[in-house]
Amino acid sequence: MGKFNGHVYPGLYLFSYGLYQATVVFKAIIVNDPLLHPSCPPRDKGRWARLWDISYRGWMKIMTGSILTVYVVFCLDDGTVFMNKNQPPRFMYPKEWQHLTMFTLLTLSGCVDVMSKNLLPQRCVLLEKGALVLIFYLLLTLFVSHVQNSTGVELQVHCLLMLVVFLLMLVLTIELWAPDTFHLSLIETFLFLMMGSWLVQAGFILYRPVTGYPWQDDDISDIMFVTTFFCWHGMVNALCLLGLYGISSFWHRCYSPSSKLTRSKEALYYTGTEGPLYKLLPEMGPSEKEDQARLLAESSP
Repeated sequence: MGKFNGHVYPGLYLFSYGLYQATVVFKAIIVNDPLLHPSCPPRDKGRWARLWDISYRGWMKIMTGSILTVYVVFCLDDGTVFMNKNQPPRFMYPKEWQHLTMFTLLTLSGCVDVMSKNLLPQRCVLLEKGALVLIFYLLLTLFVSHVQNSTGVELQVHCLLMLVVFLLMLVLTIELWAPDTFHLSLIETFLFLMMGSWLVQAGFILYRPVTGYPWQDDDISDIMFVTTFFCWHGMVNALCLLGLYGISSFWHRCYSPSSKLTRSKEALYYTGTEGPLYKLLPEMGPSEKEDQARLLAESSP
């Protein structure tokens, strides 16, 4: 599991999660919607109405974590062996067991999201945020011990990944006291994109170099270019967020039903510098309708 697929598949999931989170944050910014309780489109109270209330983010975490956990188990040569039978016994596959723990934490985070949104009487956002913060604290602890035997290029790659995890842990911790803040949510989204793209890049650097030749641990230029590639990932992810914001803004202003409804209301009641230029009159009462009908009857030949 510590090979190419063990880095690329989790990286693709984290990058996709970051893109989804970016669309949610940008929608809230453009339509001035709260982040914690976004408004839903109008819908009929039919049998499919409950589909809007499903925690898709939680179920995606559960499915991804479960698939990766099963993948780890099948990648082990001797199955889920914890210790060998030698005297004295020794622990087996320490890194694989750490990967298994990471993916189990992802599954548990999805379970908390589903429970909060679909099982509790009222959604508890603080519970979801708290569980995610706890998971990243444990994840950082695992990463610290994960690089004990690493050197050279591998150590540099994992140290940069640990930097992203540490920053993400700080942002999520601050969000416990300021959960509905657009700036923090945007930084969180950027860090998720960085974590995902860098995991994919780590798989290519460590196990499938583009040139076909392995990176040299004793070459200082290789280690320096690892950091350079990390900075390039930061610039590309920032441009990706900027482009996604432009697409989201264009979509919500031109094709979103909520924006069309807003524009129609603004057309009916437009306020200028000197006051309202056009205002709808209130609906007439029953007595006014009778008087109007009487006047029409008297005026007709």
